[in-house]
Amino acid sequence: MIAGTKQHKKWMKQNQGAIGLNLKQKAVAFLLKTEFARNAIQEEADLSLFKERPNLKITFGLFLIAGSYVIGWPAVGVLGTISLYLKQPLLIAIGGPLVYGFSHLVFLAGMYLAGSQYAKAFSKWLARMLIQKFNT
Repeated sequence: MIAGTKQHKKWMKQNQGAIGLNLKQKAVAFLLKTEFARNAIQEEADLSLFKERPNLKITFGLFLIAGSYVIGWPAVGVLGTISLYLKQPLLIAIGGPLVYGFSHLVFLAGMYLAGSQYAKAFSKWLARMLIQKFNT
C-alpha cells in the first residue's frame, strides 16, 4: 500500500483509533466491534452450563463425535495395512475415502445431536476472558 493513495487514506480512516495501539489492544478493539463480544460482556458469560448434567441426546452426540475420530484416520490406516497385506490396492483406493467420508457423517450426526449450546457458552466465556485480560 502506497502512502497518499485512496486505498491508504481509506485504511487510515478505518483504523484511525487503532494507530499507536499494541497488538493486544487492537485485538480487544476488534472484538468489541462485534455484537457477540459485547453481548458476552453484558451477559457476564460464564461456564455454569457445564455444571449441569447433559441429557442422553447430548451424551450420545458427544459419543458420536469421539467415535468419528476413531473411525477417521486410524480406520484408514488399518485399511491400508490390510490392503498391503492382501496385496489389493483397490481396497485402500476405494475403501479409504469411503471410510473417511463415513467418519465425517458420524461427526456431523454427533454435532447435530450435541447441539451448539456448549460451543456458544464456551465461546462467549472465552471472548469475555480475552477482552478482560487484554483490556489493561
